[in-house]
Amino acid sequence: MVILGIGGLRHDAAAAIARDGVLAGAVEEAKLVRNRPPGALPLAAVEACLDMAGVTAAQVDCVALVRPLPSEPADTLHLKLRGLFPNSRIVLVEHHVAHAASAYFASPFEEATVLTLDRAGDFRCGARWFASGNRLTLDKELFYPDSLGDLYGRVTELLGFQPGVDEHKVQWLSASGDQRFGGVFRELVPLGSDGWPRVERGFIDSNRLTRGGFSGRFFERLGIASPAADDGSPVPPHLRAHVAAGLQQVVEQTVLAMAQGGSRNLCLAGGIGYNALLAAALEHSGAFDQVFVQPAAGNAGTALGGVFHTWHEVFGQTARLDLGNFCLGPGFDAEEIKRVLENCKLRFRYLLTTGELMDAAVSELNEHKIVAWMHGRMEFGPRALGNRSILASPLDPYSTENLNTYIKRRETFRKFAASVPAEVAGEYFEVGSNARYLVTVGRVRPAYADRFRGAILADDLVRVHTVEREHNPLYWRLLHAAGEATGLPVLYNTSFNLFGEPLVCTPRDAVRSFFASGVDSLFVGNFLLQK
Repeated sequence: MVILGIGGLRHDAAAAIARDGVLAGAVEEAKLVRNRPPGALPLAAVEACLDMAGVTAAQVDCVALVRPLPSEPADTLHLKLRGLFPNSRIVLVEHHVAHAASAYFASPFEEATVLTLDRAGDFRCGARWFASGNRLTLDKELFYPDSLGDLYGRVTELLGFQPGVDEHKVQWLSASGDQRFGGVFRELVPLGSDGWPRVERGFIDSNRLTRGGFSGRFFERLGIASPAADDGSPVPPHLRAHVAAGLQQVVEQTVLAMAQGGSRNLCLAGGIGYNALLAAALEHSGAFDQVFVQPAAGNAGTALGGVFHTWHEVFGQTARLDLGNFCLGPGFDAEEIKRVLENCKLRFRYLLTTGELMDAAVSELNEHKIVAWMHGRMEFGPRALGNRSILASPLDPYSTENLNTYIKRRETFRKFAASVPAEVAGEYFEVGSNARYLVTVGRVRPAYADRFRGAILADDLVRVHTVEREHNPLYWRLLHAAGEATGLPVLYNTSFNLFGEPLVCTPRDAVRSFFASGVDSLFVGNFLLQK
């Protein structure tokens, strides 16, 4: 049985595929095709998935298409799908159903409360489900405009960032703020008697098309003059982190309230699931025994949800499809890499063994060089998990400055993850189970606070990536090799991409980003390029 899932058609389009009960691949269109027009079928992602599964379009048994659909007429879309997949059944999956399926069926739980939260997926912006076995039962819904995702986007714009793109910046900015504005945001998003939110529309001005659309009442409650012009953010620089912190606090409190009343296991998906501080708050709330956050929580992840929903609820299968290490994208062999390097007329060194590869990489890192690391299959979702990463040694006193200023060109309050072998992570950090996929934050243990100062957000909070040997043996070995050389089996890890671009996918992407950035060395497979 071959099931193809297609999701995020209007934003963050992606495809995923399962063959005979095995999740064979998942990839976002934007990582394959730059400047893709919104609303079209992700044909490059579909082709890549077919290739990774080793099947043709004619062998696809079912296409799970996740709403909302493109703006083209439905009959035209249906005819197009029938032409592409002549032997396939078409299954339409509601947006939040796909979010819920992507979280619960990827979790280790046999029963759970599932919460899905985004901006406005098919009019709904949230839902709570009770899950057991291979069934999801809808319990409660939240509708736009009472949307936490919409509110986060509004504050993102208010603080001078780009809504729909930069919400993660607001999250990290909030870590250094206090709760002076917590009461204002609680007034803006009061909870009803059922514990669910309802946005107070008196804080919103529908005639104001900029600055988040907030009303004069909101600015008055913040103690800020209501903006009369569109130049710059109306929030003074010294208050921006505190506004972000007030928003973050109310989101954490509200999500916790919405998740109550069901299982002691919680699953989370939807765009709000990208909020790592929220994931950590849920893990440490005491309200749940276990929390699972789907790593590609946004629209792209609904392609996975379409596959899971079809496998379990349409075809009635009980066996779970394993996410593995979440590196579900394309990979490239030595011959493909060599062809690109020679075509670009580049000088390179080929490392014959894994031992040589480890020695060369550790040598570069110990010389305080910034290393790009591309191996195996590309990660699905926005986070680098050791296959498409830029690495630096925590022992380099200038690593954070070099990564932020000269390579990623981003704000200083945005810190880098610390990758560490899972079996020794507890020596250095306090961290939850979701660190495996980099969807939560941990705390540095006091003895190592000075060592990891460059990665600390605030209050000893740090993004931790735990690496298990069975899930990423090569990256796990690199961490241990670094530890054998320095006594510290930890590397700073950030995604291998340039500012504003998606994660690199192909060897050509890697070469272009390497030479267009301040990265010192590139390891692509067993090939080493140096500047």
